[in-house]
Parts: sequence; structure tokens; C-alpha cells
Amino acid sequence: MSTKKPVSEDQLDPHTIPTPTEEGEGGDSISIADSVIASIVRMSSLEVDGVSSVGGGSEGFWENISGKKPGRGVLVTIDEAENYVIEVHVEMRFGVELAKTAIQVQQNVRDQVSRMTMKDVSKVDVIIDGVRMDADKVDEDKEESWEQPHSD
Repeated sequence: MSTKKPVSEDQLDPHTIPTPTEEGEGGDSISIADSVIASIVRMSSLEVDGVSSVGGGSEGFWENISGKKPGRGVLVTIDEAENYVIEVHVEMRFGVELAKTAIQVQQNVRDQVSRMTMKDVSKVDVIIDGVRMDADKVDEDKEESWEQPHSD
């Protein structure tokens, strides 16, 4: 069984992963692409009960017009303190408490990004672009609307 040697403050601990802003031994560095952070934001937003989608339905339109692939509803920037600033556009399910669900999205995004990147998140803005009915509920409503009472 190996024992862990104490590490002085000026040495890197070989049993830990440096944060993206730290340099490893020999000048090595770790960087995480904004697209990876955006993926984490999307996935952690969709984990929250009540979130229907991230990015809204106009993405294909803008992609066709501009020829550029949009950020799919997520914008990631870095502030002066080298912390992430995140903006996420979501659509919520009809009937959920919008503010409460948005707060849960903020907390989940902040927790997941911080945990996975070992870097702080200074701000998470949630923009609610729409409200949607669940697909199952829409199908039920359509079936009910077609079932007209017989008058014969």
C-alpha cells in the first residue's frame, strides 16, 4: 500500500488534477473549449424537471440564414476574475413554476460546471424563451378534440 507524501505549497500534488488555469509540471497546461462548457450547461439544464429544451426552436432558422452554427442557446464567457459567465436559453414545460425552475437550472448549471471544470462560475443567466406542452399531453388533447359526440 502506498502512502501519500506531504506536498509543499510550491509543488504540484501528483494525485490531483490541476485546474484549467494552473500550469502542470514542465509548463503543461489544461484548457477546456467553450463548446465543452456549453455541452455541460445544456445537459445540466435538461436534468432539471420542468425544462423542455435548451436553445429554442429558431436555431435552424438562424443557421440557414447566417451559415453559422449557433451556440444552441448557450453563451459562455470569462470575466476579469477568470470565472465563467453563462447565459442559457430554455423552454419550460407548461404548468411548472417558471421562477422556481429557473433557479434550479442556475444551481444545477453552477454545480456541474464548477465540479467538472474545477473553475468558479460567477453568473448564470437563465432566459425563458417559451413554454411548451408535453408531447404526451398534446397527443391526448388532439385525440380528445377529434372524439366528437355522435348526434345520431
